[in-house]
Amino acid sequence: MTTQTNADYAALALRVSSGALFIAHGWLKISVFTVAGTVGYFESLGLPGLFAYLTILAEIGGGLALILGVATRLVSLALIPVLLGATWVHAGNGWLFSAEGGGWEFPIFWAMVQGVIATLGGGAYALRLPVLQKALGQFA
Repeated sequence: MTTQTNADYAALALRVSSGALFIAHGWLKISVFTVAGTVGYFESLGLPGLFAYLTILAEIGGGLALILGVATRLVSLALIPVLLGATWVHAGNGWLFSAEGGGWEFPIFWAMVQGVIATLGGGAYALRLPVLQKALGQFA
């Protein structure tokens, strides 16, 4: 029997709340901005439209994986470049995210949170799939 620690429950809370926010941000790109609108926005930034699809997939898929605790370390590390991209997009708007167009403090903080999640691992109630654990080792 495994004994859960406070750190395991802290990791659970951070993992689930971060996952829920990723799903919300990904869903916003589909339901409010629309996929076509998101693609157009990415292209207006000089980025390939494909990056919009990859970002939506990363946010929704990564969010679900975080909530479930599947390959938590790997998923949280994979989401950091998405957040650094968001930091780049919002950098010209100033520091505060309440600024028009949003500032860069929220995405950079969220990137740091992903680093913490990667360090802590899945924590309590994470799905530990034997196949993934064997293939990914400590990153599962």
